[in-house]
Amino acid sequence: MADEIYVSTDVEADGPIPGPNSMLSFASVAYRADKTVVGEFTVNLLPLAGAAPHPATTKWWAGFPEALAKARENPEAPETAMPRYAKWLRALPGRVVFVAWPAGYDFMWVYWYLMRFHGGSPFGHAALDVKTYAMAMLECDYSDCARSSLPPEWSDPLPHNHVALDDAREQGALFCNMLRVHGVAGA
Repeated sequence: MADEIYVSTDVEADGPIPGPNSMLSFASVAYRADKTVVGEFTVNLLPLAGAAPHPATTKWWAGFPEALAKARENPEAPETAMPRYAKWLRALPGRVVFVAWPAGYDFMWVYWYLMRFHGGSPFGHAALDVKTYAMAMLECDYSDCARSSLPPEWSDPLPHNHVALDDAREQGALFCNMLRVHGVAGA
């Protein structure tokens, strides 16, 4: 049986939903359970035809001008980026598992783009939410499970700055640390 590869993924977008809004950038870092990185993928994307930034998201991005500038460097058409991403996923040495915080948001974007521009998703229809896993481990309410409430030994000194690759690395390391603490085989 092939090992699971945890594909920690972060999305930066110009609005709340794909279609009317566009994904600006995304990154995935592929981890083994023991926190070994087996690959990284990052891309900035051209906006969708007919889409427009959402005013509330535009206002939010005003607070992170460096991260927004980074997300707009050398954008690629989704028509070429998403098949390239799917090929990268298929080349990873195990069964891919989408991992994010919050998975509901990031997975929605990646899944929609994969379906629209590639015709399928190597992840299937499932995603693993790091916050939900933390909630279960800490035996607390979901709304009380903020990053600031996590045990310090779960976090590595990595930036979380709304640059997709940095955030994917940070949340992936967090997830692998949680697997180790929880005693998951291979971690």
